[in-house]
Amino acid sequence: MPVIFGVPMLLPLIFARTAAIVSITQAGVPAQIGQRKTEGTDLTVERMLSGEFNEDRPDVAGEWRPDAKHVLVQRPARRGPAGVDLVLVDPATGKSSVVVAANRLIPKGDRYPLSVESYELSDDAKHLLIFTNSKRVWRRNTRGDYWALDNLSGKLLKLGGDAEPSSLMFAKLSPDGSRAAYVYKNNLYVEDLTSEKITPLTTDGSDQLIDGTSDWVYEEELDVRDGWRWSPDGKSIAYWQIDSSAEPIYSLINDTDELYPKVRQFPYPKTGQTNPTVRIGVVASAGGPTTWMKDVATSENGYIARLEWAPDSSNLLLEHLNRLQNENRYLVANAESGEVRQVFADTDSAWVDVMDTGENGVRWCDAGRGFLALSERDGWRHLYAVPFEGGPPKLLTPAPFDVDEVSGIDEDDGLVYFTASPEDSKQRYLFSASFKSPGPAQRVTPNESVGTNRYEISPDGKLAFHFVSRYAEPDRSELIRLPDHSLVKPLGDNAALKARLAKLRLGSITFMQLEAANGAKMDSFLLLPPDFDPKKRYPVLFNVYGEPAGVTVEDTWDGGHLFDQLIAERGYIVASIDNRGTPALKGRAWRKSVYRKIGVIASEDQAAGLKQLEKLPYIDSARIGIWGWSGGGTMTLNMLFRYPDLYHLGMSVAPVPDMHLYDTIYQERYMGLPQANDADYVAGSPITYANQLKGDLLIVHGSGDDNVHYQGTERLVNRLVTLDKPFQLMVYPNRTHAISEGAGTSRHLYELLLRFLTTNMPP
Repeated sequence: MPVIFGVPMLLPLIFARTAAIVSITQAGVPAQIGQRKTEGTDLTVERMLSGEFNEDRPDVAGEWRPDAKHVLVQRPARRGPAGVDLVLVDPATGKSSVVVAANRLIPKGDRYPLSVESYELSDDAKHLLIFTNSKRVWRRNTRGDYWALDNLSGKLLKLGGDAEPSSLMFAKLSPDGSRAAYVYKNNLYVEDLTSEKITPLTTDGSDQLIDGTSDWVYEEELDVRDGWRWSPDGKSIAYWQIDSSAEPIYSLINDTDELYPKVRQFPYPKTGQTNPTVRIGVVASAGGPTTWMKDVATSENGYIARLEWAPDSSNLLLEHLNRLQNENRYLVANAESGEVRQVFADTDSAWVDVMDTGENGVRWCDAGRGFLALSERDGWRHLYAVPFEGGPPKLLTPAPFDVDEVSGIDEDDGLVYFTASPEDSKQRYLFSASFKSPGPAQRVTPNESVGTNRYEISPDGKLAFHFVSRYAEPDRSELIRLPDHSLVKPLGDNAALKARLAKLRLGSITFMQLEAANGAKMDSFLLLPPDFDPKKRYPVLFNVYGEPAGVTVEDTWDGGHLFDQLIAERGYIVASIDNRGTPALKGRAWRKSVYRKIGVIASEDQAAGLKQLEKLPYIDSARIGIWGWSGGGTMTLNMLFRYPDLYHLGMSVAPVPDMHLYDTIYQERYMGLPQANDADYVAGSPITYANQLKGDLLIVHGSGDDNVHYQGTERLVNRLVTLDKPFQLMVYPNRTHAISEGAGTSRHLYELLLRFLTTNMPP
């Protein structure tokens, strides 16, 4: 999906907004226009990207263990020059013990422990699986080396036999910890950790037939990467098989790495084109033939979006979307026979979202007799308990407000915990509902905990790590007991970060509501400059996204909004508006109103909001700019082209100028198929209105963008040249959609944006 960028503390590999912060400081780089010398009170691009303003996570807030009383954390090795110890911690008392010391993770012949990128510890703590030496596959580093440690004998085994380095994917321990399965070159294997015997489970995998992982479009738009699952009893493995042979091929050209250009080709279905064919297989973990489930997703009939085993190890639960994505059928598939039956269906006149309630898409409840599902069938995103054997679903949250996401479950007390915010969609609070007895949902978060509240709940639903932040306040954290939210112990308040922030000249945030073009209330904010004087008139820069994949107006810390703060410090007001169609907690009608009108309604709403803000005496209506990344880059073009008398400057990063050029799953979800309504695609694409450009425009793109192809920007460039419209273009060779690869890239990009802004629309 097009993703939200613009908060440089989150240079994401995925819209989830998670990524490592990389310092790109370079010695000897001269000061750039728009950047000041680094001082204690000044925020610069270099400081913004350095990690200086990262939050601290409490060192006891780790991954919950099955006993629901302890967590596992990584801590610097107590012995030896490098590495991390894996430590078992009781977060209530702080007592800890080392489960695996770093010096046990030193391969034979090496001096230093393995670098731990991720890990899995068996339930009995006897076996540890380490992921290291990873390589990027599209957005995330999902290919690498896996090592297994026998925590009793000390045996350290590299999985895969003589497989080349960084070539295994998605290794996972069997439920009893004695084996590991993984994907290698699009085939599935099981390896016995004692005998080291490797058993191939599939042998037909190839570049076009993929077993156990995903093609580009399933990974990007359905979040299917790890494409296989152990059965709870460890006897079987279920997996996606994706046949991409009929998908159209897209080519990326690398002009810089070698003397002659290199071409990278991969299947990528653009709107209206052929999708992969997908089916689900089940194979014995000891090896043998695959049993295919009798539900196949063809290009014409849609997608298998989710796969999970039922607790009985005899059945699977699948989610099958049709091609238009206005129906999601929940299917129970018998693992032995492959027969399927429908137990639940979610339909909508616009589209349905794949809304996960737990790991691998589903959360079981009532001792496995049912599962939780989210649906907007009554106008709100409500939570339902669905009987596994069939029958009517039970509505758990009947009140007129949206559920945000499911946070945890307490099977003993029959409670499911979820976040919502009935009064203010910018914030989040914890609620509980009973799946055993009827009754209204109960708010759990105390009234004094105002802002965005996040919870990491223990497996039994009795304890939780609680984090709360606001736009200008970093996380405060504590360990609490549920269901009464009683305090067990405070964990931290980021005091050191607050002290660093206190030295900066930060702007002040004001939230407000504006009217959309149809009169609906839109959330918005103004970030006012330090030393703001209401008697002066200030230029305004809008930070926009505006599409169904994300919001920008949230009362949460989210990395500190440092680029917005940097711009405000330079003397600008930074503004943002969440128009209709963004995924705010405002009901189905708000979110689905943009069906087949992507780009049209959003532009109307953004312009309506600006016209209201222009009435404020301190806003200079002659100096209005806008910028955004991906979908926000597209919206930047829309506003500059459609409303040239309102917006005078735009900075568009990695945009989609023509919706025909984006992928099937994302664009068709909101627009339908172009073969059926091409006029809507034309009306929603900013390139259609390029002839109206008047203001200063900067377009930025990575030529190696596998997601939003540089092709679209090239077509827009051709159109603007034909129209004799002046603009500026910056192309980053071989960079992806993140435009973060290579030394100095992120710093160069943000300094470019700042320089273009201050040069063409001075404060």
